[in-house]
Amino acid sequence: METRAVEVARRWLADQGVRQVPGGWVSAAEPEVLLTAEQVAHTWADEVFAEDLEAADQLRLAFGLLDLLDEYWVTCEIRFANEGAEGPLPADVLWDGYRRRLEADRDAEAVTYSLWVDWFEDHGTSAVAFAEVLGNDIDRVVAERSEALLRRARRVLECSGPVPWTVKEPTYRAAVQLPALHPAVFRGLRASFHDFYGDLEPTAALTLLDRLDLPTDTPHLAELRHVLAAGHNSSDGSSDDSATVSMSSAERGYR
Repeated sequence: METRAVEVARRWLADQGVRQVPGGWVSAAEPEVLLTAEQVAHTWADEVFAEDLEAADQLRLAFGLLDLLDEYWVTCEIRFANEGAEGPLPADVLWDGYRRRLEADRDAEAVTYSLWVDWFEDHGTSAVAFAEVLGNDIDRVVAERSEALLRRARRVLECSGPVPWTVKEPTYRAAVQLPALHPAVFRGLRASFHDFYGDLEPTAALTLLDRLDLPTDTPHLAELRHVLAAGHNSSDGSSDDSATVSMSSAERGYR
């Protein structure tokens, strides 16, 4: 959590008449009604982009609100603003905001879920989004191997199932150089097969899978190797029952 960004967001909410109390939030309009963080996000997050601020500052405020509330809906409003009449938002601030939160030593479910279902499942944005959050600097991750960079790489790999195979394969191949990323590459490959929008090339995926140093009893490892060896991809659905179920929101790790 970026403390300064959180405090700026907290002061902004206070200006809207919204304050945090034990067990939730209350608004000046209805102080007797206890609100959840989700309700606060749905009611006020869009107002950030109506503020008389430069777009970059609006975006920084929105990320602070995300840190404060930890609600996926804030990322939706960021995406809406990026695609709206006043968009696009400054790309450097947008993707730096995602990268920082992917590297942070705190829960990142809202951020990874946003990447998965909003940016990666949309083939109009998946290539740019994947490049910005990992693909462009995977070589730096491999070279530096810092905990923050490895944390970001793990999180992106694990939710990268919908990214087109030609976009993500070079990053997967680079990530295989680091044993610390092998479990994340495996989960990325599995998601590439299972997710409804997943994408992979079976032969190339099997080659990568065979390079991973994983315990032989890793759950789903044998099943994935079987379907890839048989030449199945994520779109044909031709496999045993354990490999044909598309990933749900729960499997993606988001509530």
